[in-house]
Amino acid sequence: MKKSILTSLFLALMAWSLTTYSQDYKTAFGFRLGPSSGVSVKHFISEKALLEGILARRWRGFNLTGLYEINNEIVSVQGMNWYYGGGVHIGSWQGGKGHKWFKEDRLYNVLGLDGIIGLEYNFAEAPINISLDYKPSFNLLGYMGIWGDEGAVSIRYIFK
Repeated sequence: MKKSILTSLFLALMAWSLTTYSQDYKTAFGFRLGPSSGVSVKHFISEKALLEGILARRWRGFNLTGLYEINNEIVSVQGMNWYYGGGVHIGSWQGGKGHKWFKEDRLYNVLGLDGIIGLEYNFAEAPINISLDYKPSFNLLGYMGIWGDEGAVSIRYIFK
């Protein structure tokens, strides 16, 4: 009898935790770690569409990126999603001494386009999600060229 009560209680708690912090969330905020590290905020604007803002530091400067993303559930794994999208960035950094690509000691300003594709996992036990993504970008103004090294891991707190 005790065993069946404990089992029922355990199953009820598991079901509660899965529904409490499962895939659906409204907003998530946290840290992004990669070649450009900073903060990330994601906010759903519909059932599958969301906006992501990233403020990241790199090369003694910063980049501000805005992305529109489509979120898709991976049915075979509870809490796992994949997403893709695109957007724009604006940034500024200081080139110069010891810098691999920017030899002139001057301020570089850029404006460009970004793409993103990634995987995201929302933990059932806690209001936390973690994502791994690849975010190539192309500068249209300023230092022209493609940045193909922007992969990152993000850890965010989920707000319902």
